[in-house]
Amino acid sequence: MDYLPLFVDLRTRKVVLIGGGVVAARKAELLLKAHAALVIVSPELCPQLQQEYQQQKFIWLQHDYQSHHLNDAYLVIAATDDGKLNERIFHDANERKIFANVVDDQPLCSFIVPSIIDRSPVIVAISSGGTAPVLARLLREKLETMLPTSLGKMAEIAGRWRGKVKESLTNLRERKRFWEKSFSGHFASLVENGQLSAAEQQLERQLYQQDNSGELILVGAGPGDAGLLTLKGLRVLQSADVVLYDHLVSEEILELVRRDADKVCVGKRAGNHSVSQEETNELIVKYALQGKKVVRLKGGDPFVFGRGGEELQIAAQAGIPFQVVPGVTAAIGATAYAGIPLTHREHSQSITFITGHCRDEGAELDWQALSRGNQTLAIYMGTVKAANISQQLIHFGRDRETPIAVIGCGTRRNQKVVTGQLHELDTLAQQAPAPALIVIGEVAALHHQLAWFGQQTEDIRWRSAVLELA
Repeated sequence: MDYLPLFVDLRTRKVVLIGGGVVAARKAELLLKAHAALVIVSPELCPQLQQEYQQQKFIWLQHDYQSHHLNDAYLVIAATDDGKLNERIFHDANERKIFANVVDDQPLCSFIVPSIIDRSPVIVAISSGGTAPVLARLLREKLETMLPTSLGKMAEIAGRWRGKVKESLTNLRERKRFWEKSFSGHFASLVENGQLSAAEQQLERQLYQQDNSGELILVGAGPGDAGLLTLKGLRVLQSADVVLYDHLVSEEILELVRRDADKVCVGKRAGNHSVSQEETNELIVKYALQGKKVVRLKGGDPFVFGRGGEELQIAAQAGIPFQVVPGVTAAIGATAYAGIPLTHREHSQSITFITGHCRDEGAELDWQALSRGNQTLAIYMGTVKAANISQQLIHFGRDRETPIAVIGCGTRRNQKVVTGQLHELDTLAQQAPAPALIVIGEVAALHHQLAWFGQQTEDIRWRSAVLELA
């Protein structure tokens, strides 16, 4: 280890920064955040530093550097473009036993400034020892996505409760379990959602009433591509105790679940309902009442034909806390990857999301309204009833040559788009792999111009033309 990581309290301590350019401004911003008593030595200041000087944020010595400027300094940073001057500053600091940093010159540094993730009072610092600062920055960017912005607020609340917890739980192991449950449980969820008062009430219940209840979190996994999972969804998957997932959730997304979490498939396929909805509801209640964080992972968005509302009702009736993390719905993701805009000024002024799989006693669709032109129909779970959909739309006036697309395995590596006309829907629906989305409307014809995903594409008219030429 070439450098010992330290977190230094700079409040009211004199820190000297030599230089007045853009690089110096970046260092000044960091030092002012740490409440240092900042002194800048430079004949000139860049506009940003000029503005901050007008706000009296630091002392400005408007002349060339002299060694006596380091008197009583706690730290010194050289941010000039004069190599000889920087070297002189470093040696002056060494003689006075003051830690010094010359920006972008690692041999002239007795301390280095790491890449920082600021979730005050939680601070994460990453360093490559000055050898690869860009690599350290990239690592910081990756960690930024994993650490919620609410982390600092959670630490502040925990700090206020430390004394109460220590007084109530005298055993160190019990205190550890209490905080582990808090930081990964419903308390953390409430803080992340900005419900600070409810979060403190949750701590109180957990501490004094031995509240061991779990929670339910509905998470939308998106249409398949793991890159479309939201950052919040990823964080939830990394903290889950149990994940109940659908067949629509891709393997790539399941790989992101915490390794020691229990993964239970509760998927349902058309004609093959492996787990009934009632059984899924029972599992949600069972695991949550055991004090576990239950994640119900659904393909697409849980509130778009995902029965998410029904499952939340079950949780509410059982007194289980819950929240929802929306996902990219299949119609949005699959059509975007297929190069089919759902709206277009010249072709479609509205979108209608439809499910082709309704309850047996469900009301019949308003086929007359759906058959009007200049609108896009995005039909989920419609391949089984494709023939009926086509017949009804044509019967109620939709042009039989209306462009259509059937997108199978949308956004995934094996995405396949089959295009043609409305009267061919039944045939085309059988050619796309499941799960499949049906798109009906003039916008479907734009697929051949705008597709970028490199998917396998079949066009009935194109194949017919080839056969005629043969």
